Amino acid sequence: MSAYEKVLLARAKDRPTGLSYIENIFEDFIELHGDRRFADDPAIVGGIATLNGQPVTVIAMDKGKDMRERVKRNFGSSNPEGYRKALRLMEQAEKFHRPVVCFVDTAGAFCGMGAEERGQGQAIAENLVAMAGLKTPVISVLIGEGGSGGALALAVADRVWILENAVYSVISPEGCASILWKDSKKVKDAADCLRLTAQDMMELGVVEQVIPEEKEFSQTYSHLKEQLESTLSQLCALPVEELLEQRYQRFRKF
Repeated sequence: MSAYEKVLLARAKDRPTGLSYIENIFEDFIELHGDRRFADDPAIVGGIATLNGQPVTVIAMDKGKDMRERVKRNFGSSNPEGYRKALRLMEQAEKFHRPVVCFVDTAGAFCGMGAEERGQGQAIAENLVAMAGLKTPVISVLIGEGGSGGALALAVADRVWILENAVYSVISPEGCASILWKDSKKVKDAADCLRLTAQDMMELGVVEQVIPEEKEFSQTYSHLKEQLESTLSQLCALPVEELLEQRYQRFRKF
């Protein structure tokens, strides 16, 4: 399967959304809203849940399942208030010693005028800095598209995993083709050059694990749940200083 075919799979309309992962993996989910500054951004869903009895904070990018939901959630492209909401929830998790699980699926942060006026770049940068020093375990899972800084804003984590047919890239193949070749027909070549597939990410050391996608997606949820339980147990057992040092070294090696 070519890299661009993987991109199309990552964008497929019937692909499970971030909220689907929350509903199928966690129990007792209570959604929390707003960034306490401007508004609530439906493109990012977050709140408190339990994972086999363990309290966790869960944050997910959600594109919506049908056209009405997609419009409501801005097709998964968050505004600054979405990233600020995520940061508020992560800092709350740190305060109450809850681990954080993030599900990433976005073509990129929203680039509209309003988003820029309200500090889109600063909101993303603040998340990167805060997550690097967050004194609680963080696991991020790329479940569809991982587009540029909009995805990275929820992926500075102790462990970064990616689903088999997900992608992760600094720019979309279409954007890359238009910049490098000034020709949108070069999109397949751009996808190959970007090395954006799950297998590429594993070879480059950007992720720790590729999660297989089963025909029955319930099996994928089950497998991922087991992995989360096991890994969070290990990370929660680490002293905070060691956790932070390992996270620092993880990103320094790039």
